[in-house]
Amino acid sequence: MRIGVLAGEASGDILGSRVLAALRERHPDLVVEGIGGPLMAAQGLDSLFPMERLSVMGFVEPLKRLPELLRIRGAVYRHFHDNPPDLFLGIDSPDFNLRLERKLRDCGVTTAHLVSPTVWAWRAGRIESIRRSVDRMLCLFPFELPIYREHGVAASFVGHPLADEIPRRVDAAAARAALGLPAAGKLLALLPGSRGGEVGQLAPLFLAAASELSTRLPDLHFVLPAASGERHAQLRELLRSQPGLPLTLVEGRSREVMAAADAVLLASGTATLEAMLLKRPMVVAYRMAPLSWALVSRLVKTPWAALPNILAGRALVPELIQDAATAPAMAEALLPLLRDPDAAASQCRAFDALHEQLALDFAARAADSLLATIGEGS
Repeated sequence: MRIGVLAGEASGDILGSRVLAALRERHPDLVVEGIGGPLMAAQGLDSLFPMERLSVMGFVEPLKRLPELLRIRGAVYRHFHDNPPDLFLGIDSPDFNLRLERKLRDCGVTTAHLVSPTVWAWRAGRIESIRRSVDRMLCLFPFELPIYREHGVAASFVGHPLADEIPRRVDAAAARAALGLPAAGKLLALLPGSRGGEVGQLAPLFLAAASELSTRLPDLHFVLPAASGERHAQLRELLRSQPGLPLTLVEGRSREVMAAADAVLLASGTATLEAMLLKRPMVVAYRMAPLSWALVSRLVKTPWAALPNILAGRALVPELIQDAATAPAMAEALLPLLRDPDAAASQCRAFDALHEQLALDFAARAADSLLATIGEGS
């Protein structure tokens, strides 16, 4: 069996390596070509170009690199056009992959895509392009399936790899000890995002909320993970405004920080899924520049921002978005989770049910779905 695969960034390399390992269990003679990183290479990928050449972020950098990106996509297309694989799998990177998948499908190659674009949240018009591009969409979340079925796109829910990776029960005491945090007393984790702009918008509010909580809960300690060296320096500077706050600043290790905590205040994003799987009660907040919010708020179609709420189909965790994201509101939303065991337990019971829903052995289900797609296309 011979497949083509393309991942444009490190997260895709992780997903792809797991799927390739599961495919190789079923087909030991599997031949894999395309683009990926070191983890996929360890599973036998013969990479046509270095994955780093595709790893661009933001708005300006992709435009500056557009000629090179188009040359790479054209070369990959010609390679698989001239040497058709049994299947081509695009992993995430939809702006790059979907166009390539469509061209390959037009010339008879069976195509699949792993990680659904957020058509359920915004840019729903992309569904028509997806319908023309892929024989099967592999979805990480169950709520993604209905929109594909509605538009006649074959789709499979394969579960989420984080739900397989994170155990159902996490030892908070062990996490505290590993991080050198106080063993006694309540601990609140603060995660104001990983990008400089996010941290600039949210961290001052998070620290002000922490200061207010500290006056009402004297034994409360705070822990703040910095996503990088740059964020560590940014946060250290912001902490000058709160000199007496009982807070530990940690570089990286955000999952361990959340595991150690009794509750979490965090920015909307993938970290909310991790906190849910770790069974940590949370309050979610987000704020952006007014002009950006004016644009985004008109595009987003979902009633909730936090993944736990989207998965649950209800307001499971408090969300404080844009003007509602004030320090007093954050403190008030967190107090019940820190004071009332029943309020925290109510969130955690729902988190446990959602964890079970997502933990399906992602790699095995993805591999089985891809093999079924080849059968359907033959």
